[in-house]
Amino acid sequence: MIKMIRVDYRLLHGQVAFSWTQQLGADALLLVSDTLKSDPLRLEALKLAKPEGTKVVIKNTDEAIEVLNSGVTDKYKLFIICETVQIAAKITEITGVKSINIGNIAYSAEKKQVSKSVFLDHEDAELIRSMLDQGYDLFLQMVPTENKIDARSVVKGV
Repeated sequence: MIKMIRVDYRLLHGQVAFSWTQQLGADALLLVSDTLKSDPLRLEALKLAKPEGTKVVIKNTDEAIEVLNSGVTDKYKLFIICETVQIAAKITEITGVKSINIGNIAYSAEKKQVSKSVFLDHEDAELIRSMLDQGYDLFLQMVPTENKIDARSVVKGV
């Protein structure tokens, strides 16, 4: 059972490992990134952040889709963390989950800051708008104790 899908370029860190995992009651984390496996230093750092008693699996987008379609993840209370909005959109298409928590999207020079931890470029904003128009619930929320911010309110000027 999928507990939540989150966009967070950092994938696994304190907020995810402890706050969100406990809040959701997740017993498995699926980290979906198309760059992580080619970065040994980052892989080692993520292993250190693994919450005790929680299974952590790292897949690229195609592998994650294959695993989710196979049914092997059905026995877990699964928390899926995607590196980008684009990956999260692909995961929601195949899972049928229509809700995405946007936690952290990295800064870059061509992006506009829309919250403390979310920076969007035109492509990200267009994808979010499209998903909202299709009835998806997209919300910004860094930690469970913060109020949710409807993504519709932050993509207007991007």
